[in-house]
Amino acid sequence: MEEWKEYELSELIDEISMGPFGSNIKVECFTDSGVPVLNGSNLVGLKLNEDKFNYVTEEKAASLGKSNAYRNDIVITHRGTLGQIVYIPQDSKYEHYVISQSQFRVKCNQKVLPEYLVYYFHTRIGQHQLLSNASQVGVPALARPTTTFQKLRIVLPPLANQQKIARILSSLDDKIELNNKINANLEEQAQALFKNWFVDKYDKDGVIGDYCTVKSGFAFKSAWWQDKGIKVIRIGDIEQGCLSLETCAHVTNDKTDIAKDFLVHGGDLVIAMTGATIGKFSMIPKTQEPILVNQRVGKFFLGDNPIEKVPFIYCTLKQEEVITEFINRGQGSAQPNISTGDILSIPCWIPSDNEIDNFNKTIQPMFETIISNQEENRKLSGLRDSLLPKLMSDEIEVGEVII
Repeated sequence: MEEWKEYELSELIDEISMGPFGSNIKVECFTDSGVPVLNGSNLVGLKLNEDKFNYVTEEKAASLGKSNAYRNDIVITHRGTLGQIVYIPQDSKYEHYVISQSQFRVKCNQKVLPEYLVYYFHTRIGQHQLLSNASQVGVPALARPTTTFQKLRIVLPPLANQQKIARILSSLDDKIELNNKINANLEEQAQALFKNWFVDKYDKDGVIGDYCTVKSGFAFKSAWWQDKGIKVIRIGDIEQGCLSLETCAHVTNDKTDIAKDFLVHGGDLVIAMTGATIGKFSMIPKTQEPILVNQRVGKFFLGDNPIEKVPFIYCTLKQEEVITEFINRGQGSAQPNISTGDILSIPCWIPSDNEIDNFNKTIQPMFETIISNQEENRKLSGLRDSLLPKLMSDEIEVGEVII
């Protein structure tokens, strides 16, 4: 049997190139369609995220030469949000993309699968290597990114084993992606119904406070943070969607006594009250463990059976007019802020209780499916993340894994 071998990354790369200089791709270059331009939001996860793009013309993209990335290329952030690394899959929406000035691209040779390499650099050891030459002075950045990246070393299994390992991990990611697509479709249906039932028929003659109350979370002290214990949702967790709950801080169990009013459960809604993503909200995934919310994270109180009332307020918060209100009310200071009073006084549609109840009952099965899919994704992500380092280090053999 072939053995695992150690390589310097330069031995695995056919081509590596930086993104364009900022002066070569300004905002005024953007168009409504054409060749997508990547930014940090496209590099979330392992595979290119294609939810949203800016574009440049084909002619402009051609003028940027090696700053174009193609299917099977790897794209890495070298400035800003460090640690981001994704591959462009064979079934990507577009044939090629322009990387940003904060990224560089890599084309692998036949010794390594690009998806395998990306999975490796999402392990704890891989991330440590990737960030080993990071500077935290000013904007976080990697020093001499393409040079130092090529000098990193990795132990690889034979190509056939790489394919098997990548297949196992990607099967989990594919299921997660399918669940996300199902949830997006269900949410789209819910929003269409909300618009048809209320937005197109009623004036905004009520406020959010007519339907619920909101409280800012407990002021936990930074000295209380632990590696394990009761999870606490912070502003940054909501910015990341707060679906996996993996980014949460922890406090000791006794803190639930002093912060018991700020416990949240599956189906509850929380909202960011500070920062760049002010007004962004998340639905808590189904979970049996207690979860608390930190200060400046607002918890919605919707009565004794909140899950039965979530659909109406969730769809309300998703409306562009409401989102604009959040943004406008948060302006006026260096750090945008909204108060609970701001949230509760935002105008919205408040039809009769009977109409709201009928809407919630109609939409409820969709939301139960969304919550169920979120919970399955949490488990699948946990399984993938536990398998990832073990498969990459040969701690367990491919044949031992049953999905």
